Amino acid sequence: MMMIRSGCIALLGTVLLGTGVGMAQESAESGSALTNPRVTVETSLGRFVIELDISRAPLTVEHFLNHVKSGHYEGTIFHRVVHGFVAQAGGFTAEMQQKVVEGMIVNESGNGLSNLRGTIGMARTNDPHSGTAQFYVNLADNAELDPRPTRWGYAVFGAVVEGMEVVDEIGHRPTGASGVFSRDVPVEPIVIQRITVDNN
Repeated sequence: MMMIRSGCIALLGTVLLGTGVGMAQESAESGSALTNPRVTVETSLGRFVIELDISRAPLTVEHFLNHVKSGHYEGTIFHRVVHGFVAQAGGFTAEMQQKVVEGMIVNESGNGLSNLRGTIGMARTNDPHSGTAQFYVNLADNAELDPRPTRWGYAVFGAVVEGMEVVDEIGHRPTGASGVFSRDVPVEPIVIQRITVDNN
């Protein structure tokens, strides 16, 4: 699971781990808005919409959409929420059982997209190409997650274009220990009821 504290990057074990609006506006101005798929994430706290950047992160977007269409995310939770940093989801059920996933995705962090507030990134382990189904929403600008000449970053593949207030609510919920995690798990499970692909 991606874990970052005090500007340092520490990645543990398995994958436990502009603004979004600005990114969408830029996409619309470039004429690519109609080609970028959107998905609606329905959670127990409300819904938000993600626009996926298929031109900048084609492999990651395809990988994510395959999980969406298979129903993988239904019943998963936001299992790691760090106020002012990220909200991570897609790997555990409300009973803290890790979901089985197959296949890892090539890291597309060098695509020019930055981990700005409201963007969506692919979680991974120390292995730069170990992303599976878990994703995170940036609750703030997190430039430390971007790639550098000496290391891989975390691949951004979309942005929240509607419902950021729901994401902020997720980011402010009380957290504690649960399952294999010693901290950062919302005390009251925040469940992804379903993710659906919107029709353009």
